[in-house]
Amino acid sequence: MNNVYCLEPASTCEQLPTEGTRRVIADEERVLYDGYWIKTYPVPVDSLQGKKSLIEALARRLFNHTEHGLNIPGCRLGEARQSYATEAEPARRRVKAGMLAGALFNRATDIFKRLVELQADGIEILCDNALMRECGHCLLEAMELGRCVLHRSGEEGIDELWGEPFRAFSIPVEDFYESRYVKIGQSMRDIDLLAAAMISNFSRIPTFETVETPIRDFANAAKVKTETLRTDPGIFDVWSHLVTAGERLAHFTPQAAAEAGEKRPGSPLHSLSDGLRLLRNGRDLVFYIARARTPMPKSTHEYIERCEAYLSSGRVSFMPAALPA
Repeated sequence: MNNVYCLEPASTCEQLPTEGTRRVIADEERVLYDGYWIKTYPVPVDSLQGKKSLIEALARRLFNHTEHGLNIPGCRLGEARQSYATEAEPARRRVKAGMLAGALFNRATDIFKRLVELQADGIEILCDNALMRECGHCLLEAMELGRCVLHRSGEEGIDELWGEPFRAFSIPVEDFYESRYVKIGQSMRDIDLLAAAMISNFSRIPTFETVETPIRDFANAAKVKTETLRTDPGIFDVWSHLVTAGERLAHFTPQAAAEAGEKRPGSPLHSLSDGLRLLRNGRDLVFYIARARTPMPKSTHEYIERCEAYLSSGRVSFMPAALPA
């Protein structure tokens, strides 16, 4: 893996370049955000066709990471709106808000497709075109309703997934790509925060004190995945490396009590089943962040708290299991 993640922590580096600095490292252009040198990609042509392709890719990404059942065709927008408007039960209303958001999102994509077809036929499409305005309104409303939608894990929502299509529609493509590098840097930062919390807490427990290497290997593989597009020729090695590193962490075998040494004075007796489940939860959360390429601050904060609780008490409370993906 020819990847360079970080210079030094900003707090200890006096000569850290400014955010957005670009450099060629190992024959690849990289941009600096949050202390990470992130791989860059060519920016598509800023045209209706380019934005159509971008918004379609963002649609696939959105429905891939959110709750099931939200990919409602744009032609059913009226039905989705009526069902949402007449729903009084709060939990069902939240779900229907997500379904309406999905229909709005798909309606906007449908409009964009038609505009591109008209442009291809030689018809000039201006920014104040009525269909362009309608497309923007659909994306904006979908973004507002998307705040009700949870990530597929069931732990929290990722507002970025709903806001990105509107930004891709309303700002130059080059600016949109730059905003994605900012989020990738934040995602790498959270992956490192999670890895540090896992290592700091688990390595102080005798039966888990050898877990540092598989955690670091997995976190490093996840950061590579975070910066790598699915269209990148190297995705085959990147993805397989991430999956196998995750498998090694999930299959980590704690040391036997006798091998790990006696229980440290004053420390609790740690539940091995709780510890192994917590490790797998951490692996899953890092996977979610790496695949979405967007930070999950609420889940990250709560997971770090659970690691600290496990170290101090020997037990940990878990979130309810998400529905099968």
